[in-house]
Amino acid sequence: MPRELSADAYAFQVDLRGLVDLLSQHLYSSPRVYVRELLQNAVDATTARRLSDPSAPAAVRIVIDGDGGLSVADSGVGLTEADAHQFLATIGSSSKRDDLAGARREFLGQFGIGLLACFTVADQIRVVTRSARDPDAPTVEWLGYSDGRYEVHLLDGDAAAPEPGTTVYLAPRRGAELWFSPGRVAELAREYGGLLPYRVTVESAQGVVPVTGDRPAWEHSYASDAERRDALLAYGEELLGFRPLDVIELEVPLVGVRGAGFVLPQPANPADGSRHRVYLKGMLLSDAAAGLLPDWAFFVRCVIDAEGLRPTASRESLYEDETLAIVRDNLGDCVRDWLARLAGEDPRRLAAFLGVHALGVKALARHDHELLRIMLDHLRFETTDGQVTLAEFARNHPAVFVAPTAEEFRQVAPIAAAQGIGVVNGGYTYDDELVALLPRLLPGVTVAGLDAEVIAAALDPVAADDELSMARLLGIARRRLDSLDCDVLLRAFRPVTVPALYLDSRAARAERTRAELAESADDLWASILGALKSTAPRAQLVLNQRSPVLRRLGRVSDEALLGVAVESLYGQALLMTHRPLRPADAALLNRTFGELLDRATREPGPAGEDGSEH
Repeated sequence: MPRELSADAYAFQVDLRGLVDLLSQHLYSSPRVYVRELLQNAVDATTARRLSDPSAPAAVRIVIDGDGGLSVADSGVGLTEADAHQFLATIGSSSKRDDLAGARREFLGQFGIGLLACFTVADQIRVVTRSARDPDAPTVEWLGYSDGRYEVHLLDGDAAAPEPGTTVYLAPRRGAELWFSPGRVAELAREYGGLLPYRVTVESAQGVVPVTGDRPAWEHSYASDAERRDALLAYGEELLGFRPLDVIELEVPLVGVRGAGFVLPQPANPADGSRHRVYLKGMLLSDAAAGLLPDWAFFVRCVIDAEGLRPTASRESLYEDETLAIVRDNLGDCVRDWLARLAGEDPRRLAAFLGVHALGVKALARHDHELLRIMLDHLRFETTDGQVTLAEFARNHPAVFVAPTAEEFRQVAPIAAAQGIGVVNGGYTYDDELVALLPRLLPGVTVAGLDAEVIAAALDPVAADDELSMARLLGIARRRLDSLDCDVLLRAFRPVTVPALYLDSRAARAERTRAELAESADDLWASILGALKSTAPRAQLVLNQRSPVLRRLGRVSDEALLGVAVESLYGQALLMTHRPLRPADAALLNRTFGELLDRATREPGPAGEDGSEH
């Protein structure tokens, strides 16, 4: 039998000074948050008292004295001596967890470490508090130091607090004085606590500055929808620093979320993600919170106030949990419903929106087929009919073909349009996915990928006599281009300004790439690549029998000139594909250009000779 090992339980050894430094200096992104944490504690204490005594006063005073020190006084629930030991000196504990303080969801803080934020700007925290729950309890003075020590004293006489509540006193450490200036404190208090439900003021020798009082624009009443929209747009511009293109009202009653989404006035990069301004029960959590909207809604910036969302320990971002996931989905539904309303009620505004943010709508429509159905008459795609909606294009072309890349689309678009083939450019983000959904939404419409065979089959065959007249040209072309893995065909197509068209499939390109790699590889890799050889059809150079240029070439007797001309047509058609050139193709282009230039610059010799030596 295995021998049992004895085990003793040990407690972790904690360096309190190091722990305080870690939490106060590294948990928070900036010393500016100390104002927020002091406001949070004061508001939570006031809320706790009013839960049991709704008539209790509700006010928070921030006072900056002549020596540069700061105090934050509240009329809240206060603390007893036992409370001070338990809640002010126990990291990770919070008075809001205590049943005496009421329901936890009423409070802003949850972690019991907010007071440590004051150590980012001060070396000592002094708290003077008197409990409202125990009228006979003495006034308690708690002194906390940045090295991890704390003291508790009982005050009486003139030093005792006359009313229940708590006052926190701070003196700036050297180098942190700027965080205590009246202007900076008022600015931070207004930024973090401007929407708090209680009266908050900042008092100094410069006077009394009210911090709260203004409610967010969505909580006001307006004479008309247009007036409400204008007020929300102005509110968004004030907070976010740009004039929004449009505004979307947001509400998730289940978790107490209200606010507005502001549409960016310029295209946004999906990879950048969205950053939003989030308040929790009136206290600013972050002006750059992520994860509030679905990824596809990257064109919206939100300003919301929430009750049921959970902050992280630093209170500078949202905790990713099931509640946040539900809120994210519901806010996404708000954006989707707004788009649907615009499509049905205000096409002009929708067109202005899509002119900037069509990509975001396409991203959503990939997963929301009903929205795609609504947007079929509004979203525009690049096609052989120009920039048109999918609904209009499908009416004209029940058989829809999709070019997989923008280069292939540009290559075939003029020829396909002239032959009546309907092609959509699928090279843009999401476009090929959305076009593939058309058969589900529009019965009778088919969608297929565009390949060389589709284009070749749509070109008109040439009469036998016409092909016979071009036999010599075709023979020279086939011999010249055979080494480039290219076949030569003669067809008739429009526009007549295109003398030659280069067609190849993905399989043909893959086979050419395999052959090139095999030529430069060692014996082992050459044999492996040789085993992968396919029977894919070769590329095709389709000569246009309707082209006046080609007809004139058919009457040229100089075979050398015909060979150069054919290679030039091949090079021109290849360049029109906008694909990278192989070394062999680049060499052909350089050579044919040089030969044509040489012929063009020769001076004629005597009796019409070409001037060459005899």
